[in-house]
Amino acid sequence: MRRLLIGYDIGSSSVKTTLLDADTGKVVASEGLPKVEMPIHSPQKDWAEQDPGMWWKYIVETTNAIVKSADIKKGELKAIGISYQMHGLVCVDKNKEVIRPAIIWCDSRAVGIGNKAFKELGEEYCLPNLLNSPGNFTASKLKWVKENEPDTYSRIYKIMLPGDYIAMKLTGEILTSETGLSEGIFWDFKENGLSEKLLQNYGIDKSLIADVVPSFSQQGRVTAEAAEILGIEAGVAITYRAGDQPNNAFSLNVLSEGELATTAGTSGTVYGVSTKPVYDPKSRVNTFVHVNHSQDDPHYGVLLCINGTGILNSWAKKLIGGEAVSYPEMNDLAAETQIGADGLSFIPFGNGVERIMQNQAVGAQMMGLNLLQHDRRHVLRAVQEGIVSSLKYGFDIMKDMGLNLKTVKAGKANMFLSPLFREAFVNMNDVVLELYDTDGAQGAARGAGIGAGIYSNAEEAFSGLERLASFEPETDKKNAYAGVYENWQKALEKVI
Repeated sequence: MRRLLIGYDIGSSSVKTTLLDADTGKVVASEGLPKVEMPIHSPQKDWAEQDPGMWWKYIVETTNAIVKSADIKKGELKAIGISYQMHGLVCVDKNKEVIRPAIIWCDSRAVGIGNKAFKELGEEYCLPNLLNSPGNFTASKLKWVKENEPDTYSRIYKIMLPGDYIAMKLTGEILTSETGLSEGIFWDFKENGLSEKLLQNYGIDKSLIADVVPSFSQQGRVTAEAAEILGIEAGVAITYRAGDQPNNAFSLNVLSEGELATTAGTSGTVYGVSTKPVYDPKSRVNTFVHVNHSQDDPHYGVLLCINGTGILNSWAKKLIGGEAVSYPEMNDLAAETQIGADGLSFIPFGNGVERIMQNQAVGAQMMGLNLLQHDRRHVLRAVQEGIVSSLKYGFDIMKDMGLNLKTVKAGKANMFLSPLFREAFVNMNDVVLELYDTDGAQGAARGAGIGAGIYSNAEEAFSGLERLASFEPETDKKNAYAGVYENWQKALEKVI
């Protein structure tokens, strides 16, 4: 009999469900929906909301699809793992009904609240205890609801992150994790518990916070009602949950000091692991609890995030032809121009406030445009080089924090499918890039295997992980891309 694991990855663009054979480490079936990006509602400038019911809808549909294609037999499905978009706020009442749309990661409405709390609590508390400023994270979003929607706030029974909500729909239980609380800036690293000072400053009753379980653990079982809807057996255990960036690192087996993972989806990220509670004095990159953290064996994830990555490339696609042009065709067009796009630079910060810009709304800017020289090919190249330049800007911050940035792992997906993007990333940052056949849903499934005790350690869990390719910097291209970054920095200085 097969031993099967389900991994869910709830993003802001789509929901992906993967069925993994625990014994071979290979994918049995996988489905992602919708085929076009999920809508993000923006009722006001810099707001971003989604209906949690939409996430559940696609969980149901993707699960139904893989159950049908894989012909899962009774007793084969052993555990479920959940990965989810970080920093979101889901509010439910006593009946476990959602009472307002989820405020998601790229929503900027609470920036002022977080800045005010940082001043009131003081950096001497926030930086060593929270490892961040309160910023625009989940706690600040909840404070915004308290201040601006008091009737809604009075109805809140519990708050959850997006993955906690999906777990609740599966099991009926409302739980969260240490890594989840740290991503919401509810966690005091020195006290190893909820930050009483932050909750007091925001006037938030800690009864609104869900009970905490380890990332790898039994976290409830699928109810009969949910099982019928999904087409699976009741009683299957949820044994893993983590935010998308810690989980992406986990999916690439990035668990030890000095290892790094990167993504280039809707947003672009680099996530490094440290055994020390390091922080950036300006909170431009952020430190959270990693999935394998414990008080006796601490592991922290340092996250660099650029909001405007894949979403900028998607905007460029719409600009030059939409459905009439494919991403590979865009990459080919961009590659027709020289490194540096003949002096055209793109500042990619056009998707809300940017953390590495100290929560400024810098916006997206195209600099150095020559109407007699530049065409769409230059724009497409400048977009990709601008995204990589912004990641390089964050890399330098991480280096200043003491992180070793030499080898970076990524799934072969999204913008890492572009040869030009890979070339720019490797040479501008002077790193080795390793690409793997994995994604967040596979990582969540492997995490479920560890949490269920099917795998005794990470080495067993990742025995089926395949490295597809490795790319190293080249001296001549390193020099050329150093010039690209220098021009980009000059352009940035003009707009900040």
